[in-house]
Amino acid sequence: MSTVLFTDPVFESHDTGPGHPERSARLEAIRMVTRHDAFADLEQRAPVASSPEQIQLAHDPDYVSRVLAAIPSEGYKNLDADTIVSPRTGEAALKAAGAAVQAVDAVMSGTAGNAFCAVRPPGHHATSARAMGFCMFNHVAIAARYAQSAHGLQRVAIVDFDVHHGNGTQDICWDQPGILYVSSHQSPLFPGTGRATETGAHDNILNLPLPPGTGAETMREVYTHRALPKVREFQPQLLVISAGFDAHRLDPLAGLEWTEDDYAWITGELADLAAECCGGRIVSSLEGGYHLQALARCVAVHLSVLRSAS
Repeated sequence: MSTVLFTDPVFESHDTGPGHPERSARLEAIRMVTRHDAFADLEQRAPVASSPEQIQLAHDPDYVSRVLAAIPSEGYKNLDADTIVSPRTGEAALKAAGAAVQAVDAVMSGTAGNAFCAVRPPGHHATSARAMGFCMFNHVAIAARYAQSAHGLQRVAIVDFDVHHGNGTQDICWDQPGILYVSSHQSPLFPGTGRATETGAHDNILNLPLPPGTGAETMREVYTHRALPKVREFQPQLLVISAGFDAHRLDPLAGLEWTEDDYAWITGELADLAAECCGGRIVSSLEGGYHLQALARCVAVHLSVLRSAS
């Protein structure tokens, strides 16, 4: 079995307007990485749009209808202060959620050992009924709920190493005993959630706030002694990753000090844990990462480690 990359040119057509950090150049940078000789044999699949029923596994039906109806026929529209949509955003958002669903199918059927979804808009700030933080639909929460409903899984773990707390994922998973959500994130920082005292209705949330300036030593200690043991204790049947690369020291939107080596390390640790708990089944979905060169290098190491584990 191999690593499968789910992506589509439509993700570059989601136009957020001049000067917006979550821009199409992010996917262009990743596309250039995957064209490198080192990834010449990487299998790529174009996702199809998810159905409303699949999105509604994590989102209120009225919200899904409202947000799709808000897509303009021309120009831009703000769903909130920094979540901007344009004519092809709806197609991109549906295919981004579809990528997560189809990645679950691929790893559960054994046609992929693991999968990475290079998609936009990102997802982990989208709550069950609100778009925010560049996000419309919460891909990782949809993936987890879909794995339960379509494949009968009882335990799915989501690990989120984006520099921002995934408040939307926490909101959706708060009262879901079969989903463990573990997040490391800079604090204080947008969106202002993710305190260590926020533990979920079933002790199924583990927040690991990190102060500005946190680098490799502290990050690795936190994962080694807290995050990884929590996931191991849960014994997930599938591991889903919110793969944000904005904790990199060059990222303009935050202040952590991670490097490419740290992303290689954390991907390797999660791959080893997945091999131990769930046959190596991993679905990883792109979240943040706004310094283009750092994003490209981090995605390259993330994919390389996933491939070596598959």
